[in-house]
Amino acid sequence: MNARPDNAASSILLSQYRPPAWRVESVELEFDLGIDRTEVLSRLTLRRDPSQQAPLRLDGEELELLSIALDGKALATSAYRYADGVLEVEGVTDGSVLETRVALDPANNTALEGLYLSGTREAGFLLTQCEAEGFRHIAFFPDRPDVLASYTVTLRADRTRFPVLLAGGNPDGSGDTGDGRHWARFVDPHPKPSYLFALVAGQLEKIERDYITADGRPVKLVIWAEGDAIDRCHYAMDALERSMRWDEQAYGRNYDLDVFHVVATHDFNMGAMENKGLNIFNAKYLLADPDTATDDEYRAVEAVVAHEYFHNWSGNRVTCRDWFQLSLKEGLTVFREQQFSADMNSPALKRIEDVSLLRRAQFPEDAGPLAHPVRPAQYQEINNFYTATVYEKGSELVRMVAGKLGREGFRRGMDLYFERNDGRAATLEDFLGALGEANAVDLMPYLAWYGQAGTPRIKASGQYDDAKRCYTLRLTQRTAPTPGQAEKAALPIPIKLALFDADGGMLPLHLGDAEDGATERVIVLDRAEQSLVFAQVDAEPVPSLLRGFSAPTILEFDYSPQQLALLLRHDADGFNRWEAGQQLAAQAYDALRDGSRTQAVQAWCDALAALFADGDIDDALLADLLTPPSEIELAEREQEVDPVRIHDTRRALQGVLAEHIGAEALAVRYRTLMTQAGDGLDAASQAGRRLKQCVLELWERVDSASAQAAAAMQCAQARTMTDRLAALALLVHSESAEATTALAQFRTRHGNDPLAMDKWFAVQAMVPGEGALARVKGLAADPAFTLKNPNRVRALLGGWARSNLSGFHRADGAGYRYLADRLRELDALNPQVAARLATVFNGWRRLEQGRREQARAAIASLASESTLSRNLGEIVRSMLGD
Repeated sequence: MNARPDNAASSILLSQYRPPAWRVESVELEFDLGIDRTEVLSRLTLRRDPSQQAPLRLDGEELELLSIALDGKALATSAYRYADGVLEVEGVTDGSVLETRVALDPANNTALEGLYLSGTREAGFLLTQCEAEGFRHIAFFPDRPDVLASYTVTLRADRTRFPVLLAGGNPDGSGDTGDGRHWARFVDPHPKPSYLFALVAGQLEKIERDYITADGRPVKLVIWAEGDAIDRCHYAMDALERSMRWDEQAYGRNYDLDVFHVVATHDFNMGAMENKGLNIFNAKYLLADPDTATDDEYRAVEAVVAHEYFHNWSGNRVTCRDWFQLSLKEGLTVFREQQFSADMNSPALKRIEDVSLLRRAQFPEDAGPLAHPVRPAQYQEINNFYTATVYEKGSELVRMVAGKLGREGFRRGMDLYFERNDGRAATLEDFLGALGEANAVDLMPYLAWYGQAGTPRIKASGQYDDAKRCYTLRLTQRTAPTPGQAEKAALPIPIKLALFDADGGMLPLHLGDAEDGATERVIVLDRAEQSLVFAQVDAEPVPSLLRGFSAPTILEFDYSPQQLALLLRHDADGFNRWEAGQQLAAQAYDALRDGSRTQAVQAWCDALAALFADGDIDDALLADLLTPPSEIELAEREQEVDPVRIHDTRRALQGVLAEHIGAEALAVRYRTLMTQAGDGLDAASQAGRRLKQCVLELWERVDSASAQAAAAMQCAQARTMTDRLAALALLVHSESAEATTALAQFRTRHGNDPLAMDKWFAVQAMVPGEGALARVKGLAADPAFTLKNPNRVRALLGGWARSNLSGFHRADGAGYRYLADRLRELDALNPQVAARLATVFNGWRRLEQGRREQARAAIASLASESTLSRNLGEIVRSMLGD
């Protein structure tokens, strides 16, 4: 499949939205499936908007039109026009039936959009991906999310080559055609947009389970995968059942079809797709067993399975009116997924995980040339807006509203939202309106968050008046200009806060007329500046602000190291306790970077050494506390970014902490964890493995020989992928003499497993320093590497360029030039993956001058190409400010 050329790009504007002139009442699709050639017969029953007189215009890209008929009569070539991805037909009236037959070439569809082949020609299978605009690569259709239709789909194929035939909806018959072929029909009773269409055909195995919904519907749950992977789907099945039960209990949402199919593929541009009744998953988020999946991957499987299932209501039954409303389904569903994961695991650790991701992925996005609102005002290629801003920041906006309404109020509002919009394509105004109406509160001020890019900065300062026994907290907010938005409005920012005394006790908050003795409150900063006066305060308190990360903002407060150490020891809010440790670590980092050993370094080391010796603290929380902010987060503190200096300083910071704790104490704790940690998936076992990895890394900073020897033994003897990969990473990244042997043994053991081999590539892509580029080039020449597989590209090129700052950002710019060359190749194969990978350049303007000039030259060289896809072209032009 060829990419849409960039020179065809034009902006689509939210302000120009118009309802469709033609809707589709019902769709009948018949597929004659083949790897090299598939023919699709489509019958559309059309309905006209009487208020509009526009001709029928249907989207269709790279379709070989074989025949076309209107109301049963073949059309002359003069009665229609097919050009530039649009089919325009004359003589169509309300109720007309348009029939077209087209041919497709799945085997050569490397963009993995529309109908394509996953795997090899001999053993692979056919499947579809239609979000956002893939259906137009399958059949002619008004391919937009506000056109909802009922679908009847008939599949025909060779029985031997394609024994399994699946499509969305309920099964409605199957049988033989008498010529070695067979057929299957599926009917979806729920109107849906075209982006939710799906089919799968091939040689697959299954596991299945019977499920009864809370309202009494029997449902068959079926997970499909290739034969060598099906035994690794049982955890996903358990996660699916947990997700369904949780949604019934938490939101009152029941599943609504007779069968729920889930299919795993190794060839997928995204994480997974919520097609109605036929979810299709990147195998990375469906397959798991202890020998091949890490603990983090188990949690990801559970989360993504839940996310796609929750879409059945927040995305499918209620979809989005247009793609500008994308966060209405994605941000909301990420929030629901995060709620579920918190309930299934540790709420505090889940909150830390979510905020860490937001800071690594979304905050930098908001600070660079690719910054955009959660609801953008315009786009050229919608696939470029499946971003951390739409997903993660969008989730945080829902969280703010949910926090304002409370659990019962939010549930009441969601019930009204689903009831009012079931079977409709909704907007963010519909969402906030329903939640507000159900609780008699105006939530429209929060709409400003959706239209404004950038991360607000809250600057807080406190002043204590000993004579009046009062503490004044002054708060200001400011959002820096972003591309296209020079002026920023004040936003309603909920700030959850508490005050602590010198002994770590929480103080009752006497604020205004409030005299209920509460020790925690939420105030809304909805103007540029606001002051709060707390009465009856006997001594200067320590404020704990933005508790639970109550809003997606950056907080600036001039804490002393002693104040942060107090919060680290005593704050009952698990997130803010961790946050105090992160801020203290950042102060220590600043001191080391500037060549000094200040109180911050000592306070951080003292506090963490005490926690390390505390036998009561949770192992997983201790591991998080012992881990300084990532290099990406530390880069956000710099005016000009020198990636090598950041890497070296962070490593030195870990070394100082390791010395303070002591090599012997680290060795003893590691050996204890090796003895105690189990192999199971229970919380205690996972926490033990997590802490063990952290301790091993610190131990290596002060006694590299002993730690590397322990890592080599752990790598050879590990019974879980978590332990094996952690040890392998330490050996490889420290360039231990044992690394070559360990890598060879890993490949021998896992060479036939694509997901495990992704890890093999990724761990080597993360070797720090200038030598990383030569290693990446060598790995790119490995026979197991291919640009045609998105997972493999993300593992090697994505891991190196996105997460290995010192390895990618070479001073001579060689890393930038190499990536630009690979992006050219990748763009010709898969424009979506190329465009997403190119976003690693988003922070180029903040690099120190030498690297900045080298990065700009590489981006400009890409932008000058005349053959770029619309996807990649939009990204590189935006980064240059064109």
